[in-house]
Amino acid sequence: MTDNTMTPDEEYDFYARPENQEPQGSPRRRAARLTAPIPVRFPPELLEEIRRRAGEDDRSVSSWIRRAVEHELQRPA
Repeated sequence: MTDNTMTPDEEYDFYARPENQEPQGSPRRRAARLTAPIPVRFPPELLEEIRRRAGEDDRSVSSWIRRAVEHELQRPA
């Protein structure tokens, strides 16, 4: 089986071409809505590390934090 994963730069180049901007298939709705935002403050050094790791994972900071919290909640207390 081949891996068809593109780098972020390859994705950008691919979708920059008009022929690759046409929607395919039927529209999909998000499964669940998120709740209201919750303000959370981090020390500057920690926020910089979060941003770095989110970038490495090609995720938004919010998405990265949600995933980290979900991972933590799976651990036994």
